[in-house]
Amino acid sequence: MDILHVSEWASWNASFVEPDAGSGSLSGPWYSTHKTQLLGVLLAAASNFLISVSLNIQKCAHLRLACQTELKPYYMSKLWWCGTTLLGLGEVGNFTAYGFGPIALIAPLGCLSVTGSAFISVLFLKKTMRAADILGGTLTVTGTYLLVTFAPDVPQEITARRVQNYLVSWPFLVYSIIGIIIFCILLYFYKRKAVKHIVVLLMMVALLASLTVITVKAVASMITLSAEGKMQLTYPVFYIMSILMAISCAFQVKFLDQAMHLYEATAVVPLNFVFFTTSAIISGVIFYREFQSTALLSVFMFLFGCLLSFLGVFVIAKNKKEEHLQIPFIDCGHIPGQNLTCKIQPDPHSSRYGTLNNEDNSVKSQS
Repeated sequence: MDILHVSEWASWNASFVEPDAGSGSLSGPWYSTHKTQLLGVLLAAASNFLISVSLNIQKCAHLRLACQTELKPYYMSKLWWCGTTLLGLGEVGNFTAYGFGPIALIAPLGCLSVTGSAFISVLFLKKTMRAADILGGTLTVTGTYLLVTFAPDVPQEITARRVQNYLVSWPFLVYSIIGIIIFCILLYFYKRKAVKHIVVLLMMVALLASLTVITVKAVASMITLSAEGKMQLTYPVFYIMSILMAISCAFQVKFLDQAMHLYEATAVVPLNFVFFTTSAIISGVIFYREFQSTALLSVFMFLFGCLLSFLGVFVIAKNKKEEHLQIPFIDCGHIPGQNLTCKIQPDPHSSRYGTLNNEDNSVKSQS
């Protein structure tokens, strides 16, 4: 009877206690399944935090140099080099994170750098905390929680052979053809028609970013597997993806820099985040077949988390005034031989930069 009692108790314990123990978020079965993805999330979050800290340190260094009587190049500042080092570490961390998590999860976490920068600027740049920053930060944190909770579970290893198969799959070929056609049309309007609207520039950046995230994940995954003992660096596809990654990154930076030169950062940053994240998720779905076996409710909640993150970034960037250094401009009234009272437009971002505006009526009549 005692033996029977013990066996019955053991069977009841196995039926009721063990499943409950295995359903915890940090229990054995869950952790063994999601530990790689969890590592990618933590790495991406820490990297974006480093990026936000580095940008504020660099901004602080530029402001300090501008206040000095003797102007020095920014690369002579130790504080600027500290920020640049942290920025490099953050970008390397983001690159590595793609080797552990799906694109659809790692790419949207870039909202943490925007949110973190808004709060860290209070410490480094002595800015005032706004209600919009608190609201936007709440939205982005809530969206990030939904992203992590309902992200696609992709336990597959991205080997060189798998990447080769994905490159010749018909969904990616169709997606590539459509992307190339759209990019060529936008490039035509940009080069031939001189259309430099912010949407045109950032759409080209987003199309290049879709190729960048595909190649970054492939290269990072193959390097990670090689470090674990599964050599992938001997396959030609590794070097092909590395070259494509470098080229797409270079042109992406070119067009993004053009957008930053023509428009305010408060307009470029949120739009670029939305376009980049959308293109990254689409490329991950098509190339790496993420969300292939995900429930419809999880997909909906994931997209809702993306929407909250987008809203949070826009709320933080909305009505945020940028600090401009005092740039002297020319007063035509002080030029010998000139009696003009108008002034050269001091704003280099204006379309009338370098022209004489608000001219006096007497000057117009003389001309």
